[in-house]
Amino acid sequence: MAFTNWAGNQTCSPAEVRTPASADDVARAVRDAVAGGRRVRMAGTGHSFTGVALTDGILLRPEGLTGVRSWADGQVTVLAGTPLKTLNTLLDGRGLALANMGDITEQTVAGAIQTGTHGTGRDSGGLADQVTGLELVLADGSLVTAAPGEDLFDAARVGLGALGVLTAVTFRVEPAFLLHHRRRRLPLSRILDSLDALTAENEHLDFFWLPHTDACLVKTNNRHPGPPAPPNAFRHWLDAVFLENTLFGAACAVGARLPGLIPRINAVSAAALSDSEAVDTSYKIFTARREVRFLETEYAIPRERLGQALRETRDLIDRMGWQISFPVEVRVTPPSDAWLSTAYGRPSAYVACHIYRETPNPAYFEGVEEIMTRLGGRPHWGKLHTKDAAYLSGVYPRFADFTALRDRLDPDRLFGNAYLDRVLGQVSPR
Repeated sequence: MAFTNWAGNQTCSPAEVRTPASADDVARAVRDAVAGGRRVRMAGTGHSFTGVALTDGILLRPEGLTGVRSWADGQVTVLAGTPLKTLNTLLDGRGLALANMGDITEQTVAGAIQTGTHGTGRDSGGLADQVTGLELVLADGSLVTAAPGEDLFDAARVGLGALGVLTAVTFRVEPAFLLHHRRRRLPLSRILDSLDALTAENEHLDFFWLPHTDACLVKTNNRHPGPPAPPNAFRHWLDAVFLENTLFGAACAVGARLPGLIPRINAVSAAALSDSEAVDTSYKIFTARREVRFLETEYAIPRERLGQALRETRDLIDRMGWQISFPVEVRVTPPSDAWLSTAYGRPSAYVACHIYRETPNPAYFEGVEEIMTRLGGRPHWGKLHTKDAAYLSGVYPRFADFTALRDRLDPDRLFGNAYLDRVLGQVSPR
């Protein structure tokens, strides 16, 4: 049975597919892989654009590893295949919430933290920074746990599945809270002059620049004491369903057939942007619908270099004459202590560039990548990039520690694949 990711740009045909329902089932699959001379990977829901989840051996699907294992003081332990959207609902039912999250909730908890899913936050980091415990099966079939203060914990939180197969994740949670969400149209030129202020004044900042225009859709989220004031049903449908998905998808399709119209289409889209605000449950504010399929590259850069990165990206698009229909997204996070987190050791800004799936433009991504790497950028592990271990070892201070731990835990590269061979620089003997 072939596995294909959400974007349709990565596929594999594993020798065998299993759906484990327990950690014991995962351990059995690992031992069987060793005995059969095969490799083994667990795939999530396929929301990575890279080949991080692919295997030609035993592919583990996560559907049987879902649900909450335990609730404790300020913590919840969930099985690794639990989708984030399910976790949000379960937490809300108990009056709890994650402090921060990304805008896509289809991913499994394990897949999201293993690739460094991050969201945006001035003070609160990505999902891996909210993890307080891990359970995983190692290459020898043993089941181990990792806790703060241990090397395995700091390595495996964003571990790319290279150290073992996650079977459960413990998150730090807090009482449910409301967010005041504001959407504003602001010119990019003004944002570039006020990046520090925008970041300092808002707990969560996320903005989208429409290429070929000076228009940005700026989204800010800040905690609010209440009462709730959710958007009315029509306004929610208009913004989240019709404008951001149905109409946008139609515009992308027209642009794919008639690329010369893209600048004009973007200008019309910019004119349609309008201000709005709401106060609602945090996870409802953090998350968004993404129905238009795309390809994406994203780099984390030192936050102080964000203005330069955006100016150079804008100038690159203008200079090359590319017709880019998708907006460029910008987010920020505080430093992380997970070894392979893209935010490790520094306040970070993220620049994400997208292209409509039907009209890939590798030159666009290559040009953006040249800018970001020149600024010390780290590519998102789950999004398209060309970097290898020679580059990555220079931008991750704990890279050598990670690969040394991998040498000890998986010397035969049971959990390896072609993507890990490239980014970790340790070719599998299998």
